[in-house]
Amino acid sequence: MKRYCLALDLVDDAKMIAEYEEHHRVPRPEIKKSILDAGITQMELYRIGNRLFMIMETVDDFSFETKSAMDAANPDVQVWEQLMWKYQQALPSAKEGEKWVLMDKIFALV
Repeated sequence: MKRYCLALDLVDDAKMIAEYEEHHRVPRPEIKKSILDAGITQMELYRIGNRLFMIMETVDDFSFETKSAMDAANPDVQVWEQLMWKYQQALPSAKEGEKWVLMDKIFALV
């Protein structure tokens, strides 16, 4: 198992943040399937203000490149991503076109 932590900002608007959260209350089956099919075994989203944190646990051979290619080939995921981008904005430090930014692990208790 691998664990990844990523960050992203939401548009800083209370109504839009509430809408974004509503979209995630009951995941669309086709989106959940695409996540599982890519080798992501657990995913959690956390929010403070307009900052989001995602924690993903994956199979050992998980690849962001493979996930990206699978998403690009999946029309359902493309529709979902277009909808989500309405609510999301890149972190100030993100590269051009980058949404979720992989965080660096700086501490582990064990």
